[in-house]
Amino acid sequence: MNPRLQHAWRDTLDVVFPRSCANCHGLVEGGRLRHLCLNCEQTLRVVHTPHCSTCGHPYYGEMLDNRECPHCELLVPVFREGKTAVLLKGSGRSLIHALKYHHGLHVLDDITTIMRGVPGYVDFLRDAVLVPVPLHPRKLRERGYNQSRLLAECCVQAVDGQARIAELLCRVVDTVSQTHFDRATRQENLKNAFALAPGAAITPGQHYILVDDVFTTGSTLNACAAILRRAGGQNLDVITFGHG
Repeated sequence: MNPRLQHAWRDTLDVVFPRSCANCHGLVEGGRLRHLCLNCEQTLRVVHTPHCSTCGHPYYGEMLDNRECPHCELLVPVFREGKTAVLLKGSGRSLIHALKYHHGLHVLDDITTIMRGVPGYVDFLRDAVLVPVPLHPRKLRERGYNQSRLLAECCVQAVDGQARIAELLCRVVDTVSQTHFDRATRQENLKNAFALAPGAAITPGQHYILVDDVFTTGSTLNACAAILRRAGGQNLDVITFGHG
């Protein structure tokens, strides 16, 4: 659809079906985001420098002085660098939860807009091959989509097509949700959970970026990075939308 017609159609829908905020559920009027009201948009915790080069969490207070990150200090990364867009608090958490648990595909445009505004985020993505963290086929059937794949598509839009997506991994073990487990349990559960996708080819000099929704302990991303590294990928980074 022509962009002007698309905007006109959206404006018409907004009159008939006023938009509600994904965070406070109030009416959305104005602002640069379509599904966060102005107040909730202003509370969005966008990540700025300086931040941890491994997990992307910003440095504050004592962390700023000694550059030691408590969020990933026990992780031994097999990837090179990590970035994230927002902290998983308040409105940032609401956007991810809408996408991940409530089929809120309508927030994807806002996520793309947010990505474009994060310092260094777009430059990090440009010219890379984006590898979504895969879902097990059972979970993919239940949810109907892989949120990491959708976020990778947002990344491609954020860099105006100057990146591409490759489904290089598959999930071969149907692990339970890792949400409430500590780092050691997550790592144990993820052993042998991922594999190289059938027919996947790795180019050693290519820049690969693993894409996931959230960086919590880094165990999932690290497990995926290990598979790509064993297959010959040496230039490996990771990126997430949220951290927390």
